[in-house]
Amino acid sequence: MKNIIALNQNNLTNIAKQIPCPTYPRNELTVGMVHVGVGGFHRAHQAYYTNMLLEKFNVRDWAICGIGLRKGDQKIHNVLNEQEGLYTLIVKHPDGKIEPQIMGAIIDFRLGVDSPKPVIQRMAHPDTKIVSLTITEGGYNFNPSTGDFDFENQDIQHELKNPDSPKTIYGFLTAALKKRRDSGLPAFTIMSCDNIQHNGDVARNMLLSFAKRQDEELANWIEKEVCFPNSMVDRITPVTTQSDIDYLEKTFGLQDEWPVTCEPFIQWVVEDNFSNGRPEFEKVGVQFVSDVKPYEKMKLRLLNAGHSVLGILGAIHGHPTINACMEDETFVTYLRAFMDEEATPTLDKLEGIDLNVYKDSLLERFANPNIKDSVSRICSESSAKLPKFLIATLQENLDSGGSIQFATLVIAAWCYYSDKGMDKNGQPIEIIDAMAAELQQAARQTKTDTLAFIKQKSLFGDLGQNERFTKLYTEFVQQIYKDGSIKNQMQTMI
Repeated sequence: MKNIIALNQNNLTNIAKQIPCPTYPRNELTVGMVHVGVGGFHRAHQAYYTNMLLEKFNVRDWAICGIGLRKGDQKIHNVLNEQEGLYTLIVKHPDGKIEPQIMGAIIDFRLGVDSPKPVIQRMAHPDTKIVSLTITEGGYNFNPSTGDFDFENQDIQHELKNPDSPKTIYGFLTAALKKRRDSGLPAFTIMSCDNIQHNGDVARNMLLSFAKRQDEELANWIEKEVCFPNSMVDRITPVTTQSDIDYLEKTFGLQDEWPVTCEPFIQWVVEDNFSNGRPEFEKVGVQFVSDVKPYEKMKLRLLNAGHSVLGILGAIHGHPTINACMEDETFVTYLRAFMDEEATPTLDKLEGIDLNVYKDSLLERFANPNIKDSVSRICSESSAKLPKFLIATLQENLDSGGSIQFATLVIAAWCYYSDKGMDKNGQPIEIIDAMAAELQQAARQTKTDTLAFIKQKSLFGDLGQNERFTKLYTEFVQQIYKDGSIKNQMQTMI
């Protein structure tokens, strides 16, 4: 049995005998980027690119300080502090090849839950040039139907009255930007890395809405000085499992309390629009463009919506993972039909992109048997995802007279999923959604009011009043509730 080695800076020399490790002097790095929301995706994506830049190009001033603003961030804070910011990235290839590598770009981590001051100070520090975000769709605090900022949020109301005691990302950003302005420092860039179409624009509009209510003068300064580049990010990153932790220990004798697994594919397209300088990420494969919107629309409506199609339908059928869905020919055919007939017609022209090749690559990536991305992760926070990924596509096709059947079945299945919370075999489905109670309450009225679920205007807007959509939705809902077999319905459509 191998001797167990804890992952920390002192042990890197021994670990490097088996796994590639950072060779750059981490003690000489300074923080140039502050990142809010240090989940698996950030560690497999932005932190991965940063690690490459530090390793290959003698860069010293663009290391990352992680920030947690939720009580749920306590665990990753503790783990990364214990491991001095180090963690293992495990890249899993479709052919079974596994490539672990130690990442070292994160050199600090601060929690703002109980003590906001250290976080504000880090954001306001002269070395901080970028504050980046992966706070999920729900973190932006907008109404999914109207797109307006939600001032009813109790934490937002608290911040408006107590600007020195922030609770949400908006309170922290305005507090830090005020300190920078008052100190004569240039503004930092706010860079969203979330799967939201026009994510930079959304971040800008939401922050300005909040700031204008809190401090009009500061809002005017932010509007003039802060850049919010749009970006498109892509890398499938499943939830870390105990088997991933065990793999490192059994294979390498390495004790890593929270490694990250991901696929080999990675992409990042960013608008070249920064307030105060940026890393030369183009040296490690990041694409800087003048307009990222066509790229992000392609990704959201094909990859993210495609994931949701497989996730919702697969959950009801009883498939545990996305690759299990892709081993089922009915699901593969249905997914490609959705992509070709409903998603693709809504996309803008993209220079240099062959959409058929891109869609083929998505099917291959989804089918990666070593990723085993759970349908519960893909379906998590569907109330925040589906309005942007799927319902927007559905609405555009209604407006143009295009196909809506594949997306409509997913909406009908989402109602059944929210109501029953179990698959066709009677096994419980893990539902992770901030609106789970409201979704279930609406879905449970379906037997007496077939359209109850889609009358939730915050999610569906006026879709419940569209005769073409409601007729098809009613047909699908009644069929699903009749026998619970989503696959039979899918087969009649392909």
